[in-house]
Amino acid sequence: MSKPIEPSFDTTLYVRDNCMCLHVQRAARALARRFDEALKPVGLTNQQFSLLMSLNRPEPPRMKEVALLLALDRTTLTANLKPLERRGLATVMLDAGDKRSRRLTITSEGRALLAQAVPLWRRAEEEIEKAISDPDGLRADLKALS
Repeated sequence: MSKPIEPSFDTTLYVRDNCMCLHVQRAARALARRFDEALKPVGLTNQQFSLLMSLNRPEPPRMKEVALLLALDRTTLTANLKPLERRGLATVMLDAGDKRSRRLTITSEGRALLAQAVPLWRRAEEEIEKAISDPDGLRADLKALS
């Protein structure tokens, strides 16, 4: 049996400098921290803000639709919903048309909190966009990847 060839340190440096996945993950973590900080005054994380915003629709969405939009598996979505339910910001109910499915609803308290959160989000978004040379292009590229 031949000895496996291990990657060189030059390969490690190349991956560090060129890996799209690594750079996107690092940027995503940095952005998440910035939005978490911006939303702290209203007691929301960026994930909770996105989840509540995804529920802010004329008709309560199915859990599957929200999971798809947020790129979450059902288990993670359920775990993220629990604190919002405990705070009275969202509810989960059976779908009247399909008892196997659940619909998610933002409560009036959730909408009121979103109303407070949106200006904080908007300020953070504007600051971040100023630091990016082509924010619309970046959005388009990220959408294409997802």
